[in-house]
Amino acid sequence: MATTMTTTMMLMLLALSSHLLSVSAEEPKAAVSVEEGLGIDVMAAPPSGDGGDAVIEEEGEDGNMITLVGQKDNPCVGKKPLHGPEEGDEYFKNVQCIEAGVKQALEQAGANVTKGYNGEFDAGDRVPIVTSYKEAGLCPVNVHWHLGAEHLSVGQFDENGTGPTTTRRRRRSRSMLAYDDENVRLGFQCNYYNATDEKFTKPFDWKHCEGMQVGQTYEVHWPHSAAGMCGTEWQMQTPFYDGVFCKSGIISLDPLNTFQKIGVQAQVYTIVNDETYYNDNLLNGWIEYPDMDVAKYTGSTTGTTRSNEICSRFTPITWQVDRKCHMVSASSMDKLCEEMKAQKADMSDDLHAHGARELVADQFAADNHQRLH
Repeated sequence: MATTMTTTMMLMLLALSSHLLSVSAEEPKAAVSVEEGLGIDVMAAPPSGDGGDAVIEEEGEDGNMITLVGQKDNPCVGKKPLHGPEEGDEYFKNVQCIEAGVKQALEQAGANVTKGYNGEFDAGDRVPIVTSYKEAGLCPVNVHWHLGAEHLSVGQFDENGTGPTTTRRRRRSRSMLAYDDENVRLGFQCNYYNATDEKFTKPFDWKHCEGMQVGQTYEVHWPHSAAGMCGTEWQMQTPFYDGVFCKSGIISLDPLNTFQKIGVQAQVYTIVNDETYYNDNLLNGWIEYPDMDVAKYTGSTTGTTRSNEICSRFTPITWQVDRKCHMVSASSMDKLCEEMKAQKADMSDDLHAHGARELVADQFAADNHQRLH
């Protein structure tokens, strides 16, 4: 088994992330040493951007720059930690997962969440949130979705699933088929699709969501944070990092609480053109099904800029993932997009599906999987 990152390295990485939340532009930069294995000295820097411009550019979920319009008064703009030793170094960009035999980041997501699975990455005493996020003092700060499932739940969403544009089996590797000419990577699919049943094939007149498809599988994520602007008009944010890190003085190293203060709900749906499956409140979190089977573990942020070679340093956070696939009406998703358009913050970059990260290898998946129900 590969050597795991030491506790010292973990603490140093998280110390920087925590410090970034409270430092201001007027404060001097403070050097933070990192163990020899990283080969650098890290220096805390203030978050980029101050929300002072009417048009602001930030990095989006897919690693591309997005333009946020009319965000002059948005208190969360630019709160995503990015720089380290000096301004512009982009320390919190993705890193090689392993260098010289040493893991450069902590546990990753999305992982296998099949009942009974546990990863091989030693998470130490890090335990995911075992209550609901509301009970833990977190609120949703964003909603977005990925094309196909980033997680794997055998028999629910896996390589045997199908959809309207794919018939070949998906594999558990980075060579998985791309969905379309825009190179949006397709994840695992559910097993509901039936080309002879019109609820999976009848076109829907989408008014608000972009590029969505009846019959297709999507994994929806609701990032939650105790440091969000909970209960205010600025609660929901795109990019989601801005919402997660909006308020200072909450996410800290001492005590280490990133996985206690930041969490993601994940639920996988097949979109159907059938009002039997309508739900009118997808903005605020997943659907509470009576038969839900939820896996909990600690991991990282996801997306196609990460793989089993390139890892995210935004870790550890709690993941709560419904192991079952569900059907939801296209009208439900379109209503969600309509509500996203109505938010005070510009959420236009999350009205379409983002690509799916390849399944996390066992060596990078945490060994602390638990069940909520």
